[in-house]
Amino acid sequence: MTSSRLEAFSDGVIAILITIMVLELKAPVGQGIAALRPLGPVFLAYVLSFIYVGIYWNNHHHLLHTSRTVSGPMLWANLHLLFWLSLVPFATAWMGENQFAAAPSAVYGFVLLMAALAYLLLQQTIIAAQGPDSLLQRALGRDWKGKLSPLVYLSAIPLAYVSHWSAQALYWLSALLWLVPDRRIEKALRSAPVERA
Repeated sequence: MTSSRLEAFSDGVIAILITIMVLELKAPVGQGIAALRPLGPVFLAYVLSFIYVGIYWNNHHHLLHTSRTVSGPMLWANLHLLFWLSLVPFATAWMGENQFAAAPSAVYGFVLLMAALAYLLLQQTIIAAQGPDSLLQRALGRDWKGKLSPLVYLSAIPLAYVSHWSAQALYWLSALLWLVPDRRIEKALRSAPVERA
């Protein structure tokens, strides 16, 4: 199987996840602007999750471009990532509808943690399939953002029970960290020798 087929499948799943999330935004009862106020937490949770899903989609796209073929372990690692991402709409809805309460905020952090670990597993599976001189390994280097994010989520989960707003701040901080364009893989792909057919 080529990586383009895996990417197309993953893109379809991610598009469905975004659609499910937006369907949770129910139209308010009432005609005035004040009718939108109760939807504030739901909308903020949606925005945060849309950013996260967008970040995963973007990075997943670059990740798969480092590999021409897909191994069996890569398929399972990719499905593992998609499983955790598929829980984002549920966690988003629960957190938004309960105004970022402690337990829903902690569960949201747990889903983010597991998705981050699943992404790291997918990276390592691709590197293992490519061998010791992997293009992806060269591109990632020390991968400080990839290693920092799970630690942020791991900190935010118990913090949600002390101050759910502090946990939310950590979720937003991690999202903003990933919004800064990461050009490592693009640079590695440009500098890689062209393969002859």
